[in-house]
Amino acid sequence: MKKNKHEKYSLLTAITMIVGTCIGSGIFFKSDNILIATQGSILLGVLLFGLAAIAIIFGSLTMSELAARTNEPGGLIAYAQEFVNNQTACGFGWFLIFIYFPTIVVVVAWVIGIYIDILFHLQATLEFQVLIGFGFIIICFLYNVFLPRFGAIFQDISTFVKMLPLFLLGILGIVYGDPIQGLAETSQSAILSTGWLMALGPIAYSYDGWIVATSLSHEVKNAKQTMPKALTIAPLLILTIYTLYFVGISSYVGVDQVIALGDAHVSVAASQLLGGTFAKLIVVFVIVSVMGTVNGLITGFMRMPYSLAMRKGMIPFSKQLKKVHSQLDIPVSSALFAFLICAFWMIVHYICTKFSIIPNSDISEIAISIAYMLYIVLYYQVYCLYKQKQIKSLFKGVICPVFATIGSLIILSGGLQSHYFIYYIMICGGIYGISQIYYYLHTK
Repeated sequence: MKKNKHEKYSLLTAITMIVGTCIGSGIFFKSDNILIATQGSILLGVLLFGLAAIAIIFGSLTMSELAARTNEPGGLIAYAQEFVNNQTACGFGWFLIFIYFPTIVVVVAWVIGIYIDILFHLQATLEFQVLIGFGFIIICFLYNVFLPRFGAIFQDISTFVKMLPLFLLGILGIVYGDPIQGLAETSQSAILSTGWLMALGPIAYSYDGWIVATSLSHEVKNAKQTMPKALTIAPLLILTIYTLYFVGISSYVGVDQVIALGDAHVSVAASQLLGGTFAKLIVVFVIVSVMGTVNGLITGFMRMPYSLAMRKGMIPFSKQLKKVHSQLDIPVSSALFAFLICAFWMIVHYICTKFSIIPNSDISEIAISIAYMLYIVLYYQVYCLYKQKQIKSLFKGVICPVFATIGSLIILSGGLQSHYFIYYIMICGGIYGISQIYYYLHTK
């Protein structure tokens, strides 16, 4: 087989892309949200982590069957086009480009500002935090365009760096805390209440990002063998790390303190366990961790407009967006387009946060629940491949898609608990509808 000149990423980078994009800000700054939703129950939180893991473990195994059957750029867009139809691919593409990627990018980038504020005790305003986050977005886009190899190296390094505070705080929290008592303290009212389903929103956020690596599959070496391996190994690693950290930190700091401290609970726990100097170092590691997540998201996002532009009539400015710079081997116009969308959503995020329009939530949760609805469409295609006898294994062709669908419905049930879910549906449905009108008008 002729080697694809665009292949530049290894199995390690594919795994670190998934792990590094999932593990970042979510587990650090959503732990308090999870405990609020479960009425302080660590056990319910662990249970929900396990339930949500069904979505990514079986989702990854299912998506790997599609990844093994195409080298086309675009990830979900390519899968939708090849295994469903062009209209669905166009709708998926618009959702990913105009809502999914940019909303998550800006929220995670903002978290960089939060932790820099904590590190230096700046007492910074929301405006300052947002500016720090937006500044890193600019830097990240620049080096991913002009030094893409640096972006890959940074992804590998940041993934290993971010595991250190999670493992360290998780293990020390379990050793010096009281995890048995913490797990036992679950009130009957918490179990009987459906409010704990609200925790699926922040948990889904913590897990989200595993699908991002599929957008780079055409640039992964020997993608048809590499991507299924990466999509299998990474989710299991993520579940193990999350459970360890959540139990450890909640048991040591205490549920009430985690809720009261919010995002600062990481710094407080590190200070108590390791002393002031090491606590600062842990916060630095957390910042690098979050930067790695933004890097992974942007690495995938900046290629999405290009991927859609390569498909006739699916996005405006296709002629410019599908150009790849001859020397950089990067679709520069696509990256610029993605950056401008991020700038728009950063303004929206600032307004929503400043005026508490979405309390105990943020704009990124708009995308996540809806995304799992779209994944079900692709899971069904894997089952169809089994029916057509292109997939021989009952486990891969039936069991994995069924459990992946169940996982998606679990995540969706969490989204349905939100008072704002109807608005999420309207926003995402509106974008999807516009995409279909655009596709119809430009492919007649």
